[in-house]
Amino acid sequence: MSPPDTPLTRDRIVSTAEDVIRRFGPEKATVVDVARALGVSHAAVYQHVATKAALREMVVARWIEQTMPPLRAVVAKPGPAPQKLRRLFETLISIKRQRAQDDPDLFAAYGTLAADAKSVVAAHIDELVALAASIIRTGVDQGSFRPVDAETAGRAVLFATSRFTHPAHAAEWTDPVIRAVFDDVWRMLLQGLCVPRKTGKSKQHRSPVTAGKDRQQ
Repeated sequence: MSPPDTPLTRDRIVSTAEDVIRRFGPEKATVVDVARALGVSHAAVYQHVATKAALREMVVARWIEQTMPPLRAVVAKPGPAPQKLRRLFETLISIKRQRAQDDPDLFAAYGTLAADAKSVVAAHIDELVALAASIIRTGVDQGSFRPVDAETAGRAVLFATSRFTHPAHAAEWTDPVIRAVFDDVWRMLLQGLCVPRKTGKSKQHRSPVTAGKDRQQ
């Protein structure tokens, strides 16, 4: 707990809100409850946070922002697009599972909090789509991906892999076969995205009639 004379800031309010949620659940993520935990009047907290919904948005926004730097780093690095795209989603999966393991109480409360932070969650999804789209666009330019609409394809890949990243499916992540399932899903996604490899010189198709004439000549 911070000393009584510590300045009241939005960051301190959010940290205290997270502690309250861990101890008492998401229903206690209110301005009054956080003010009580801080040892200040709720009026003091209201100077920084106008509503309960705004408080929850702040908690969700911090949670989301902490997940993003490694994902942005994947996109920033050079490399073949198919491998980068998989690395992006494997990194997202790893982050979500680590957060569920390291902070299970806050992770479990995320769904409830997100219901009051729809705009923050929507912006998060848009950024994930944009990151995937950036890689897909590069892949199209490189000739490894088909000429697709990058943003549409990025959104499709995100939602096709939601079982492995969305908190609503967290209980499934300990299933021993989940990795194999992801591999199968990913293989099908790449089959749709990647330009087919040429395995050899294509033979010109000739009809039986044309082939017969050739033999007679």
